[in-house]
Amino acid sequence: MAVYALTGFSLVSLLSFGYLSWDWMKPSLVADVATDPMEKSLPPTFTRPPHIIFILTDDQGYHDIGYHGSDIQTPTLDRLAAEGVKLENYYIQPICTPSRSQLITGRYQIHTGLQHSIIRPRQPNCLPLDQVTLPQKLQEAGYSTHMVGKWHLGFYKKECLPTRRGFDTFLGSLTGNVDYYTYDNCDGPGVCGYDLHEGEDVAWDQSGKYSTFLYAQRVSKILASHSPKEPIFIYVAFQAVHTPLQSPKEYIYRYRSMGNVARRKYAAMVTCMDEAVKNITWALKKYGYYDNSVIVFSTDNGGQTFSGGSNWPLRGRKGTYWEGGVRGIGFVHSPLIKHKRRTSWALVHITDWYPTLVSLARGNLSSVQGLDGYNVWPAISEGKESPRTEILHNIDPLYNHAKYGSLEDGFGIWNTAVQASIRVGEWKLLTGDPGYSDWIPPQTLTNFPGSWWNLERLTDGPRKSVWLFNITADPYERYDLSEQRPDVVRTLLMRLVHYNRTAIPVRYPAENPRAHPDFNGGAWGPWASEDDGEEWEGGREPLKSRNKKKKKCKICKLRSFFRKLNTRLMSNRI
Repeated sequence: MAVYALTGFSLVSLLSFGYLSWDWMKPSLVADVATDPMEKSLPPTFTRPPHIIFILTDDQGYHDIGYHGSDIQTPTLDRLAAEGVKLENYYIQPICTPSRSQLITGRYQIHTGLQHSIIRPRQPNCLPLDQVTLPQKLQEAGYSTHMVGKWHLGFYKKECLPTRRGFDTFLGSLTGNVDYYTYDNCDGPGVCGYDLHEGEDVAWDQSGKYSTFLYAQRVSKILASHSPKEPIFIYVAFQAVHTPLQSPKEYIYRYRSMGNVARRKYAAMVTCMDEAVKNITWALKKYGYYDNSVIVFSTDNGGQTFSGGSNWPLRGRKGTYWEGGVRGIGFVHSPLIKHKRRTSWALVHITDWYPTLVSLARGNLSSVQGLDGYNVWPAISEGKESPRTEILHNIDPLYNHAKYGSLEDGFGIWNTAVQASIRVGEWKLLTGDPGYSDWIPPQTLTNFPGSWWNLERLTDGPRKSVWLFNITADPYERYDLSEQRPDVVRTLLMRLVHYNRTAIPVRYPAENPRAHPDFNGGAWGPWASEDDGEEWEGGREPLKSRNKKKKKCKICKLRSFFRKLNTRLMSNRI
């Protein structure tokens, strides 16, 4: 039986935050159910296909927006959400690549082979080339398509680049995290390179410009040079608020009263991103796009609590299958929404944007087979019931198996040592090792995370590998019902078995030494030709940069120092 230990927070303090008074039981605003989740749902008010702006933020925690009670200032996001539709039953994936791949393909990661971890810079791996992407479908529908920001879907071949996967233009980074000013990225000691690209070329000339501002300025430039009479799709994948924690000083000064340094810098980055969204919205209005536009805002995964983020009052953090890792911030803002200024509790997943946006664009979905997403526009715009009733959070056969899981614990039909999670209706099941499971309040104390008295922890016992929650009644995942409801556990395990039968093999190749930036003029970029296999025989020294000044990674030595320091500290602690 689970044993709860409250340290530093009482029921009174929880009530003071206001979270226990949230109406998580509020049903969706139900009307007629759409008979075909893939049907086009273009309201009569749409005289022409709408302009679509999709904004994705990186590592922004569930708590870290004004209308969720945050101490971080996000006036633009708050206003856009208040005037549109807030999605309070919205799910994403726990880490970067999976969320981005499911947005771009409309498919669960088990159906693209990306069910394990992320695509790392030196892996010969990318979004499968046989997948027809969201921007490609929008191009077919007559849209001009543009991407600004973080790609993180692989780049080892040119065929993997954004400009080969449906985007007319691209300005951004290809890897997972870069310096916000220098655009350096280190994938281990001594493996460092520059990562900012314009189209398929390295954008050396943009170094020194803060990425959040640079990306917002590029969106404005795109809008200024395009005609509002022609439909446009812009995918804005901000690097913010992923580490490293960097922000212009004037934004940090606003939060000088915050005792926790990481939280202070993180808050500054969120507010800076909020102002960038304000500038994008202003450009939509200035250049004549706004009245026929749809703005979608989404986070990509839960916040990283040890880097300033907060998912409170949800359990867990980025990289876990607890609600703090997979429940996202999401809203839609558009003059074209029929029923505005409301909160929707309709079940929505990041895969749903593919069919939803293609339908809004009057695109053709009949040729796309095997989508896992649904057209949820009727649920968003009209308050109808969502066609979605379940979500496969993931099945990862390569993740470290839980020590005490077994096929016997899974009724002989599922090995509970395997990391997996699924939601069906109001029930959520987790097996294997779901990841770090504490509840972490906003990090306002000066010495957090060095001391742990402001955490709330749960001890599940030494042999736990199955959890079951009624997520509607218990959104904070405090009451495990797996022992009380074995019938529900078995039913959901059967759904995992069903999905697992449709999974394709995991794509997670070994790192390739040819990817080293020193072989590519000092920058991260494609290294394999179309004829190259995934295996590469090394044995030669990195090529010297020609015709271009090789960029030095200023932060690599510092990162290496902190890695070694952290290892020593952990060794001493153990």
